[in-house]
Amino acid sequence: MNDEADLLLDQSEETAGRESAGGAPRYSRRLSDKILIAFHHACDQADYDVAQHLLQVLEMMLTRRPQTPDGTRRRNMESLVAAHERLWHLRHPDDEDR
Repeated sequence: MNDEADLLLDQSEETAGRESAGGAPRYSRRLSDKILIAFHHACDQADYDVAQHLLQVLEMMLTRRPQTPDGTRRRNMESLVAAHERLWHLRHPDDEDR
């Protein structure tokens, strides 16, 4: 995996195993984090069509609803841009020489 996915895993594992006040288990990762991880997994397996679809879903999720006021919007958008760049470089390996 790349640095963005590793960072997301490190941040999300901090909350793993915790329960909410009601006793029901909380999810340890946000859905958008899981989709980004699945995107990187698809790229690692050279399944670029699936990776493209996962990026479209992630982009829709990040742009449709207002973000929480904790300042994660910029980081989420930076991860999205980095993911688009990774997919482009994987699909156009010959263009890196230019």
